[in-house]
Amino acid sequence: MEIRRRALSKPHRSLTPAGAFPAKSGSSTRVQASDALPIPIRHTNKLFSVLFMASMYYLMCRWREKIRTGAPLHALTLSDIPAIVGFIASLVYLISFFGIAYVQSFVSSHDDEDDFLLSSDQPAPCPLTCSKKSPLAAESLFGDDEEIVSAVVAGKIPSYVLETKLGDCRRAAGIRREAISRITGRGMEGLPLDGFDYSSILGQCCEMPVGYVQLPVGIAGPLLLNGKEYFVPMATTEGCLVASTNRGCKAIAASDGAVCVVLKDGMTRAPVVRFATAKRAAELKFFLEDPRNFETLEIVFNRSSRLAKLQGIKCSLAGKNPYMRFSCMTGDAMGMNMVSKGVQNVLDYLQNDFPDMDVISISGNFCSDKKPAAVNWIEGRGKSVVCEAIIKEETVRKVLKTTVSALVELNTLKNLAGSAVAGALGGFNAHASNIVTAIYIATGQDPAQNVESSHCITMMEAVNDNNDLHISVTMPSIEVGTVGGGTQLASQSACLNLLGVKGANLDSPGANSRLLATIVAGSVLAGELSLMSALAAGQLVKSHMKYNRSSKDISNALPPDS
Repeated sequence: MEIRRRALSKPHRSLTPAGAFPAKSGSSTRVQASDALPIPIRHTNKLFSVLFMASMYYLMCRWREKIRTGAPLHALTLSDIPAIVGFIASLVYLISFFGIAYVQSFVSSHDDEDDFLLSSDQPAPCPLTCSKKSPLAAESLFGDDEEIVSAVVAGKIPSYVLETKLGDCRRAAGIRREAISRITGRGMEGLPLDGFDYSSILGQCCEMPVGYVQLPVGIAGPLLLNGKEYFVPMATTEGCLVASTNRGCKAIAASDGAVCVVLKDGMTRAPVVRFATAKRAAELKFFLEDPRNFETLEIVFNRSSRLAKLQGIKCSLAGKNPYMRFSCMTGDAMGMNMVSKGVQNVLDYLQNDFPDMDVISISGNFCSDKKPAAVNWIEGRGKSVVCEAIIKEETVRKVLKTTVSALVELNTLKNLAGSAVAGALGGFNAHASNIVTAIYIATGQDPAQNVESSHCITMMEAVNDNNDLHISVTMPSIEVGTVGGGTQLASQSACLNLLGVKGANLDSPGANSRLLATIVAGSVLAGELSLMSALAAGQLVKSHMKYNRSSKDISNALPPDS
């Protein structure tokens, strides 16, 4: 297969040798839709215009003659047939002529697809600029990197258009990085630039990149959960966290594993609207919560996606301002975009019956996203999960180095009473946020949703004649997905694959994301068990001094005047 490469009209010189396109020369050649015609388009237009007028004139004369003589209108002569064919052909051509711009873009898009078939020694071009044409892409940047950096520093070229105009995401990041260094007077030598596919984040994960942050990923496990073993990836810079969670996994596995159940699965979005009076706001509330209207609203909502399934709507008022909390299933996606599109469909529909409704915002904080909120704690958001295990007395003593009675007492005084004294909202646990965040970063979740996803109440109770420990974690709002966002990045995708939940589950949509939620809860259970044991045994400070402090002699690395 012949591979066509589009040439640049002027070569450039890269600031760094790695990752830059080799210099190319030559003129740009664009395929035109009219190239498919056998004669020039101006002659073709004249030919079909004359054919259209002549055939239409002939057919009108024949129609008038048949009416005058009383001949059947459907009767055709040999001369009528070519006239009809000519009329139809010319009409089709002239109508299609107005769609040449569309044909041009279609042909160009296929030409652009060939740009991805580059040799392995060249970095892949950015998909946004190579597969989609935008107005900004019409004017490409030419010149060497030094000239472009100077233009960015001078404010002549906005930094955010570099990817679009250069067509090379790696080169754009390098130019932006150098420009920022010159503007601030500070270097970024410790921030890696090479070794990352910048085209994979364009238009999806991060804007205006200048590099990437390295985070170590540790493995805790195996976590024995619902009869299966999982090795849990955790991205963190906190020493002792992975080791502690790993110890919790060991204690759970030694006690026949943990059991986890998903109680509810539904992402929420809550727009806020306004009426002139509270009476009208109440009428909307009654309309939304009337079961007779739900089927219609469900149909309107579900048009947003084949996976979107509206579950319910709850409406609260603040004076004349209704807050409508929509809950829906979103398959294996975390689902914020999906539910937002469904909500927009319903708002548009409601304007027919409530034309005086003023939509203030698609999100009115009654959702509630990335904020601690009682509504998530009570009603749930995302996946509501409960996980439990019975830890044998021998395991508590030998692996966790403490006693059942000490753990039960500590959990009551710390996680329950202590959190109540602090006025905690969803924080009736030791450190659920630690484990949730580490897994979220490793698997490409939204780290900011750690806020509500870490809502957790840890319960401990002595069972089996006070010999064994029953421990459980209840987490009402774990927000995870296995498709979309950061889950498609190579490193995060590899971590999802390790857990067996990469991508969408085609047989049972939503099964992968629900399994990931149970793994998060099971890992939190392991983390709670280990930390609480360390606290009960008085080992916390000793453990952190051992694992969370470097023993390396760094005096030689310090400057002389330090």
